[in-house]
Formats: sequence, structure tokens, C-alpha cells
Amino acid sequence: MKLIRFTLAKLRLLHLILVVFTCAFMYCQFTLPALAITSYQSDPTEGTTQLLETQRRTDEVGSRSTPLNREEVTDAHRGLGLNEVQGDADIDKMQNPENSQSATSVKDEVEGLLKKVTGK
Repeated sequence: MKLIRFTLAKLRLLHLILVVFTCAFMYCQFTLPALAITSYQSDPTEGTTQLLETQRRTDEVGSRSTPLNREEVTDAHRGLGLNEVQGDADIDKMQNPENSQSATSVKDEVEGLLKKVTGK
């Protein structure tokens, strides 16, 4: 009988510890994301300037009777980098013919795999 009481007391203690840890875990899960709100707060007018400039360009192009020709488009985008949004960011990570000479094609990889599997 003493053994049963002792075992039940241990189970109650284990149950209590499990409940406390579960409550603490849930508390952290719900409160820590709320604390992240104090990180970077963007200014509500940050995007407005870019949008107004885009709207101005759109209105300017829309008011023309003829669309822009190739030279006008090239001149307008000269110096912006790869594209208007990204600019020159991560240009060194992009794949181009100069840094892709040693790359293997999917066809070559599949042929190599089939040779390994079939032994031919």
C-alpha cells in the first residue's frame, strides 16, 4: 500500500511539473512575438514617396500620344542597375555565362545518374 501511495505522489509531482512547464511554454509563445513589435517601425510615409514618383511617371507616360521608343526607355533606366527595384544588389550572386562555365546541365546530370544505376 505504501508503494502505491509513493508512486501516486511521484506521478502527481510529475504531473504538476509538466503543467507548469506547459503553461510557461505557452506564455512564452504568446508574449515573445508581441515583444518583437518594438523592433524596426517603418515610417508610414516611407513608401509614399516611391509610389508618388511611380504615379508621376505613369501619368507622364499616359498623357503622351505616342509610347516611348527604345532609346527613351534605355536612357530613362541607365544607371539603375539590373532593374529599378533591386538595382545592383546581389549582382555577384547572379548566374551569367562568365561564372557558369563549369556548370553541368540537367541532361548531363541525368545521363550520369543513369550510367551509375545501369553500370554502362
